Amino acid sequence: MQGDERIDPEFRGLPLAALSDAALSTAARLGAAHADLRVERILQQSLVLRDGSVSSAADGVTLGLSVRVIVDGTWGFASSPDLTAESARATAERAVAVARTLRAVNSEPIERADEPVYAGVSWVSEYEIDPWSVPTQGKIALLAEWSARLLAADGIDHVSAACPQVKEQKYYADLAGTTTMQQRIRLEPRFEATAVDRAAGRFETMRTLAPPAGRGWEYALGRGWDFDAELATVPELLAEKCKAPGVEPGRYDLVIDPTNLWLTIHESVGHATEYDRAIGYEAAYAGTSFATPDQLGTLRYGSEHMHVTGDRTDPHGLATIGYDDDGVATSRFDLVKDGVLVGYQLDRTFARRLGLERSNGCAFADSPHHIPIQRMPNVSLQPDPVTDTTVEDLIGGVERGIYVVGDKSWSIDMQRYNFQFTGQRFFAIEGGRLAGQLRDVAYQATTTDFWGSLRAVGGRSSWLLSGALNCGKAQPGQIAAVSHGAPPGLFEQVSVLNTEREGGR
Repeated sequence: MQGDERIDPEFRGLPLAALSDAALSTAARLGAAHADLRVERILQQSLVLRDGSVSSAADGVTLGLSVRVIVDGTWGFASSPDLTAESARATAERAVAVARTLRAVNSEPIERADEPVYAGVSWVSEYEIDPWSVPTQGKIALLAEWSARLLAADGIDHVSAACPQVKEQKYYADLAGTTTMQQRIRLEPRFEATAVDRAAGRFETMRTLAPPAGRGWEYALGRGWDFDAELATVPELLAEKCKAPGVEPGRYDLVIDPTNLWLTIHESVGHATEYDRAIGYEAAYAGTSFATPDQLGTLRYGSEHMHVTGDRTDPHGLATIGYDDDGVATSRFDLVKDGVLVGYQLDRTFARRLGLERSNGCAFADSPHHIPIQRMPNVSLQPDPVTDTTVEDLIGGVERGIYVVGDKSWSIDMQRYNFQFTGQRFFAIEGGRLAGQLRDVAYQATTTDFWGSLRAVGGRSSWLLSGALNCGKAQPGQIAAVSHGAPPGLFEQVSVLNTEREGGR
């Protein structure tokens, strides 16, 4: 299998067919009812500048293969960094031995939902400039230029700039006949400015609102985000923030920008609708979920304006891919529709357990040395399907409220139900107009009360795909990148705290 010519020749040139033949034939000979092979090559680069000087520049490569089997209804898994046919056979033998060892403690035989066979298919994410085609010095020069522009502004004392980048290449083959080859790229160009008030003994920070994205180096050059405009406005906004008054606690109407709302979606909807959490199968890192399967189709998650989808096909989404690590063709599906819980994120095992004919393509492993688990797709709040409402329209309808922009810290309980979120920038709303910045704002609620207070969402033109590169799950821990799209939302009478006063108690 040669695959798509856009996939790096270094990966296409690996002995993929020989590794597949060796691993799968060995697993079948030893009695595996199912077997799959993954070969992965993951390139990573991290560049960090402090006050315009390089603090760190690191490159890394992960390369290896893994074999996963089902023997007598039990999973077995093994991996190796050695990409030879002999290693593939030995790895398959170890995977079968693991399954047979674990059979005695497995009380529930593995059954998986069916999936069509995809033979010899390939998929490449949407990007224009491969970051690995750009000299490292050129990337550093861009980050240094950003730093210099900020440091030249009045009131800026320190600046950091960074750009983590990942290229992930993956080959999958199984006994059913599916073979896939895929390549995707993601990166996060970012900067943060700090202003120090030495007299008061405090400081304030403000960073770019640019989200990480499944794009190439063109993103850092301004295709997909206007970094130049943001670099010009951050110093003035930060100066205003330093002088802003603290918020008075109380209940406010909140207009929450997509740059903040994405994280609330991630924590209160994304993790809560992972099926393994909902049934108590998984609890590491983020706990279980209040949204249990007995409430599927009946739980009033939010207002009628709440339509949340899972999607592994969004252009430039961090969790976007053509085929998952179960060999499933990816898709878009509903999680919350008209405010009601209607679906979960699933792999093939959990789809069968829920009684569905097919998985919705949510199996993923972050390394050739980790077993695939159910991982979050791009989980997004959909915009108003009828009216192209803008954030200005939403603000214009608020008599007394707060406009919340940018993410910062957060806290949520182990059932994804009681939470508190802060942000980067807060603007008072008075009589439908912005009336200056506020400081020390945090909003708190239960998940269903918060989403139940949603009274309006922005339209398609206001929708933004944000997200994170580092969502953690499982033991041993795995890291996945995931995007969350959202329009701005208007939430009525949400409880707001003053974080500085709360911290002083």
